[in-house]
Amino acid sequence: MSAPDFREIERQLAGTRAITDLPEAHGTLAGALCSSSAVTLQDWLREVFPEGVAGAAETPMLTVYEWTRHVLDPGQLEFQLLLPDDEEPVAIRAAALGQWCQGFLYGLGSNPIPDIDQLPEQVGEIVRDLTAMTRINVDEAEPLENNEQAYSELVEFVRIGVQLLHDELAGVREATAAGSDADDKPPSIH
Repeated sequence: MSAPDFREIERQLAGTRAITDLPEAHGTLAGALCSSSAVTLQDWLREVFPEGVAGAAETPMLTVYEWTRHVLDPGQLEFQLLLPDDEEPVAIRAAALGQWCQGFLYGLGSNPIPDIDQLPEQVGEIVRDLTAMTRINVDEAEPLENNEQAYSELVEFVRIGVQLLHDELAGVREATAAGSDADDKPPSIH
């Protein structure tokens, strides 16, 4: 399953009532899916479009939602962050990466993670690193190729870290889903 076209979805979101850009919205979805398998498309859309989703935006957002659920499945190893294309200046891409991480942390924290102390230490390390990346800054005094390489390495680190978090939190998601079934209440990601 190929990744959704970032530019096309950004174009379709332009002028809608979305309260965030695509990188942060995708990060929010990925984080929420890491902490709960019960997150629905409607849950996510309410976060991105609190005043209601514009009709033209619903189809591309459905595509992003389905693709993200698919690529986060254990064993897929296809997960990618939805970020601006490489043609964009590295400063813009780095800012989008920071927004993506901010959204991810918001989504991750939207569902309680019981027994967080029982999780492997690397889970906490990844969360701390993602928190630091929300403040990412490009040193324009550095040669462009250094910034490009650093950016690529950070994107790969986040990609692998998110996949690892998703896999490590599998038990948490199962417990959350079981609790949601028992309560018969729709889950909320805020």
